[in-house]
Amino acid sequence: MAVQIVWFKRDLRVHDHAPLAAAARAGPVLPLYIVEPSLWQQPDSAAQHWGFIRESLIELDAALRATGLPHARLHVAVGEAVPVLEALHRHIGIGALHAHEETGNAHTYARDEAVRRWARSHGIAVREARQFAVIRGLRQRDRWLPHRERLMAEPAVPWPPPRLTFARWAAPDHTVAEFGHGEIPRAWYWQAGRWVPGPWPDATALGLDPWEPPRRQRGGRRAGEATLADFLDGRAARYRGGISSPLSAPQACSRLSPYLAYGVLGLREVVQATRARRAEAAAMGPATGTALERRLATGLHAFESRLYWHCHFIQKLESEPALEWHNVHRGYDGLREDDWNPAHFEALRNGRTGWPLVDACVALLHDTGWLNFRMRAMLVSVAAYPLWLHWRGVGHWLARLFLDYEPGIHWPQMQMQSGTTGINATRVYNPIKQALDHDPNGVFVRRWLPALRRVPDAWLFEPWRMPLDLQRRCGVTVGVDIPAPLVDLERALRSAKARLHERRAQPAVRAQASIVVQRHGSRRGMPAGRDEHGREPTPRRRSAPPAAQLSLW
Repeated sequence: MAVQIVWFKRDLRVHDHAPLAAAARAGPVLPLYIVEPSLWQQPDSAAQHWGFIRESLIELDAALRATGLPHARLHVAVGEAVPVLEALHRHIGIGALHAHEETGNAHTYARDEAVRRWARSHGIAVREARQFAVIRGLRQRDRWLPHRERLMAEPAVPWPPPRLTFARWAAPDHTVAEFGHGEIPRAWYWQAGRWVPGPWPDATALGLDPWEPPRRQRGGRRAGEATLADFLDGRAARYRGGISSPLSAPQACSRLSPYLAYGVLGLREVVQATRARRAEAAAMGPATGTALERRLATGLHAFESRLYWHCHFIQKLESEPALEWHNVHRGYDGLREDDWNPAHFEALRNGRTGWPLVDACVALLHDTGWLNFRMRAMLVSVAAYPLWLHWRGVGHWLARLFLDYEPGIHWPQMQMQSGTTGINATRVYNPIKQALDHDPNGVFVRRWLPALRRVPDAWLFEPWRMPLDLQRRCGVTVGVDIPAPLVDLERALRSAKARLHERRAQPAVRAQASIVVQRHGSRRGMPAGRDEHGREPTPRRRSAPPAAQLSLW
């Protein structure tokens, strides 16, 4: 029987993996991951992404080999997708290519189109399955929610599937080599008409800056399962009310986003596990349940609503891939593009804006590759409004800093927080007010900005206002030890909002907003919770579609 290729991309697991099951029904399976040099040369790629993927691939290979079946292993090829598949087809004969649908960046979109053209030219079927509630070719949103609910309610695909067999690759049979802390499959390079074994490329070989956040989350199924269990069994009790402050968020948030972004955990298994644990906690009842169980039920209800928004945002990029590089609402073209300020951007990148909470958040990102939603939104707002930076350049920088970078969530969020969708309320986050609200005692700022540790609370979030003699007593001089603010915050915010509202008030811009609503707006019947900006519904707006803040970004 012809070999069935299972092409792993952002679905690095064997559990609930529909393409693996479909391939097993059709013939011998060859699991394949392609390290594509051109993909890693894109401006949204970073060494930490490759490190997380590599750790996940090691465990994926171990899961395949644990079946004990002959030739059970992951095959890792280095090269561009079409040449790699062409070379495999020459040597083993590909019957079909199985994969999950991917809503990635512009590069993966073009890559997938090239693979489909190649497959058609060779009479090879390409069979893709949905792993998210994202509908390819969706024309309108009205029936999207029922589709999502049906998909999330379906039983998980069993592992290992019936009739599973593995194909033997016609390459030399020494595909396992010692590497780092354990065994991983060798990488294979197509050179001069033959497959040549070699080590996996490191970040430098892929053209990446080799630096990684020293305390980023580790990849792999075991880490993902442990994070999920830890959240469902305890940390979720802190979820409601704990996810906005950078002090409580590292424990209150689920921290599942990187495992979902790379498919180490399936979205359906997380949804179903959340629903089961929530029902268990709720069944305890107010009379017999412990306070922890009651808080768990409340937190998991809020978390489940956020899981809905995961697919809602990815659907936006699936429906309109171009929103990765141009404004959702074209009436905002030219608003910021010609005003790019390199000095402002460099100060933001290096955590030298002079606004303590902003600079502390950048320091946390550099250390861990993670930041909670409210602080991410604040970073984008500061970039877009007082610093007046266009979202695309800022978006590439943050994509590299976010370990959990998911293009379908990232780019719609960048535009929404920058005010270029034309349909969302303008959300301008004042970094001083955010510090007072979410770090009132300055614990977070002092931890990540050591130079400010001796500054009194009254001056901590506006140290440039300190008298010089107090600066000397605190051992910190503004403009020397710490930067002064790049701009006058109040004046810059007033100017930015005036420019945005002037554009929004133009009749042509207002008229085009209805088109954006039709294409991307949410619909009635959405899960209850907060709206896309994190606001609670108010009594006078109960007729509006209820929605939820996406805290997985």
